[in-house]
Amino acid sequence: MAPRFRPGSRSAVNLRIVLAAIPWKLLVLLPVIIALVIPTYLLGSHLGTQIFPSITRIFYAASAPAPSVIPTPPPAFPPVLPQAGSLLYTTQAGDSCDSVLTFHMNMNDAGEIFSDVKPETVKALDKTVGLDCHALQPGMTMALSPQYPLIAFGGIVQKIASNTTQQVVPTPLINVPQHPLAPDCSGGCNLTVRVAPQVEVHLLVQTTLVIHIGSWVWTQAMLARKHIPGFDNYPYADPGTSLNGMSLSACDFQVDSTHDANSLSCDQLMPNTIDDDSGAWLFSVIGPSALDHWRYRLKLPQGTRVLVWLTAQNGNLQFHPGNPVYRYDNATNRYVKI
Repeated sequence: MAPRFRPGSRSAVNLRIVLAAIPWKLLVLLPVIIALVIPTYLLGSHLGTQIFPSITRIFYAASAPAPSVIPTPPPAFPPVLPQAGSLLYTTQAGDSCDSVLTFHMNMNDAGEIFSDVKPETVKALDKTVGLDCHALQPGMTMALSPQYPLIAFGGIVQKIASNTTQQVVPTPLINVPQHPLAPDCSGGCNLTVRVAPQVEVHLLVQTTLVIHIGSWVWTQAMLARKHIPGFDNYPYADPGTSLNGMSLSACDFQVDSTHDANSLSCDQLMPNTIDDDSGAWLFSVIGPSALDHWRYRLKLPQGTRVLVWLTAQNGNLQFHPGNPVYRYDNATNRYVKI
């Protein structure tokens, strides 16, 4: 009797056929592919649901218009402005004009600035002090003025005229929102600054800080001196000259809340004798929009006009306790010591 063969399951046969048709390399790689696909899918789901929306929000925030900044209101203008002036001194035995200026006004170069070699300089000094310096007697009254005085104030920028040539910027191929650029004052700017409701000064500055119309600036500056023919380095200001329209050269400059550490120091404004005198005289007014900004801590009423001596230290001018301080007396139109 012939042997009988029981055919196998059709499904098993089909499976063997399919497996035989698949290359053995694919069978080896299949578990590896599965091991990579599942984590990749999970990671992609995480990125899609959390990270990508966060990135989208960042781009939306970057492209959104900048929030409007509420400006800090500037301080109120002082009730009065700094006043150039002089103080009175009664001569003593043995005094000379040079010695009085040296010991009472810290003017160490008095003998060089006012010299008999140049009679016009001595003549100008005689007129300033109100006496003949070659005929001093004890008991005479001299008017002493601060040499190459500085002034300290704050104010609002009204106009900006830059001395730096603007470079031409190519027109972009795409429409990019254009924002007005601040003037470049690195090569110098002439600022029109309002220091009182009806008073403006022209302030010459050199700074890399950004200045806009409406910026509040703080500065010390070289006060304009009286013009004397043939005496270019005449050291005294004219008390009768108004600040309105005066041109001033800035030092120790600040815009809003940012101080320019690279601004000109006051001893770089010529002419001056700050280094030789180890300091400088400063006119200002007590108040938050003026001298209070420098925190000299002078215990005087708001609106008091003052003349103070600043000591030169490491290239900076500083007020030290014990430095001479004078206040302006409206009755005599002179400065009196405090």
